[in-house]
Amino acid sequence: MKKYNNTDFNSKNIGETIELYGWVAKKRNLGGLVFIDLRDRSGIIQLVVRPEQKDYDLACSLKSESVIHAIGSIVERESKNLKIPTGEIEAIVSDLELINMANDLPFEITDTTTALEDTRLKYRYLDLRREELKDKLITRSKITMAVRNFLSNQGFIEVETPVLCKSTPEGARDYLVPSRVNKGKFYALPQSPQIFKQLLMIGGIEKYFQIAKCFRDEDLRADRQPEFTQIDLEMSFVEEDDVMDLTEKLVSHVFHEVRGIDIKLPLMKMKYDDAIRDYGSDKPDLRFDMKIKDITDIFQNTEFSVFQNVLDNKGVINCLVVKEKANDYSRKEIDKLTDYVKTYRASGLAWLKYQENDFSGSIRKVVSDHELMSLKEKLNIEENDLILIVADKYDIVKTSLGALRCKLGHDLELVKADDYKLLWVVDFPSFEYSEQENRYVACHHPFTAPKDNDIDKLLTDPGHCYSKAYDIVINGYEAGGGSIRIHNHEVQAKMFEALGFTKEQAKEKFGFFLEAFDYGTPPHGGLALGLDRLTMLLTNTENIRDVIAFPKTASASDLMSECPNSVDEKQLEELALKIEK
Repeated sequence: MKKYNNTDFNSKNIGETIELYGWVAKKRNLGGLVFIDLRDRSGIIQLVVRPEQKDYDLACSLKSESVIHAIGSIVERESKNLKIPTGEIEAIVSDLELINMANDLPFEITDTTTALEDTRLKYRYLDLRREELKDKLITRSKITMAVRNFLSNQGFIEVETPVLCKSTPEGARDYLVPSRVNKGKFYALPQSPQIFKQLLMIGGIEKYFQIAKCFRDEDLRADRQPEFTQIDLEMSFVEEDDVMDLTEKLVSHVFHEVRGIDIKLPLMKMKYDDAIRDYGSDKPDLRFDMKIKDITDIFQNTEFSVFQNVLDNKGVINCLVVKEKANDYSRKEIDKLTDYVKTYRASGLAWLKYQENDFSGSIRKVVSDHELMSLKEKLNIEENDLILIVADKYDIVKTSLGALRCKLGHDLELVKADDYKLLWVVDFPSFEYSEQENRYVACHHPFTAPKDNDIDKLLTDPGHCYSKAYDIVINGYEAGGGSIRIHNHEVQAKMFEALGFTKEQAKEKFGFFLEAFDYGTPPHGGLALGLDRLTMLLTNTENIRDVIAFPKTASASDLMSECPNSVDEKQLEELALKIEK
């Protein structure tokens, strides 16, 4: 059994005989001496094999990534490498054993590899040998350990909930699992442990947590995977502030333990409506300024027909002010920004530059001098400022300018990698209107408690109901979200009715859950932090695949194991399934 890691040794061990195991990261033959960079999980140590030693020919034949066993004595290194922990020493090899010779590699195992991501995903076990990925997985492990230690010390009990569940509506598509024993029926993989953790509260557990696997069959992107991991927690006899207070202390503990970063508490709270108004997003990135400004009032009597048509249709006119950057944006660059906001359904992007005490730009000749001076005064416009304007429906204006704001923040390098800004977004709407389904759907999920003052409006005015929901936002990412849950049978029934469920449909989908309400349900609430996303943030990557050992591609496939894949006819027959072509 391997007893020591490479980085266990330093100059204090000079003269000792040591035994090492690992992979050949690099081999060099210099003037007869063979130098081997031996890598294990901890790092690199240099081995030296001399021509007179019995295993010299073996050392010369070694290929990169071969697995070897070496015995040698530690000496001081003549040419030191202070960039690595073992850079002051090397081991003179007396015995060398080849455990496994590696084939020629499909790509070079270095942190600066130029290999395509698909190639690295196909050979993920090789990609994991790279320092960059290995360190991210180690950080992920440290996060989970910090979470477990903190919550255990707070009196939480770790409980596993089922992976084979009942399919329930709302949210993303379920992954379905056919039952062999009960032909024609299906399990669903959990999108979250939501119902089960509420049942644990009814069961008297009071404080629960779990590092939970969750599954959602939805379109993927850089920060989303079909299977992901939540730090899931639930508490009884709490209000919103209780859950938020504990969660921010948990997150602060993780930041301190994993990165040595101290987060100032308590975190600021921002209402959902204010976040949309000022940042065009319910997950605002506060690492840089540049709020969205409402300039609708300036153009109330405008003669510019495009703006007037928007106002006649009850739209709004908003803008972003890019300070001191007008010179950085040519007409061609602004056209690119216009194309960008159009992907968010904006009809266009008007713009103005203020240079040498005068305005220029796409709408300079169609707006009045009075309107220009009003803009200058209201927006505090100064030399070399750029104004970017969208006029449209409220939701389109906010969404498109919110996205443009984030793009500008990154393009202009207004954000720094190790700068962390955290906040709570609170008072979410209970419902959002789905144009596809032509009805109101739950903004979070159907078990989220409405504000006490809005319970009577659930059926009469759902568009103006707010909930006891809260999201923790870190650097423009929703790092976690939760709510106080409905614990009253009548309120839950009213919520289902507001969502368009008949009593029969609610009983069919949630009958076992609703029945539990009749046996003494405590007030309760909780939250789920995204472990993958939290690891992304703490390792400064924007690709969620970097922090998962064996991730899926954007098409939800595993290039390494070649799944999803077809199965043979016998398996389908056992499940009473038939594939239609």
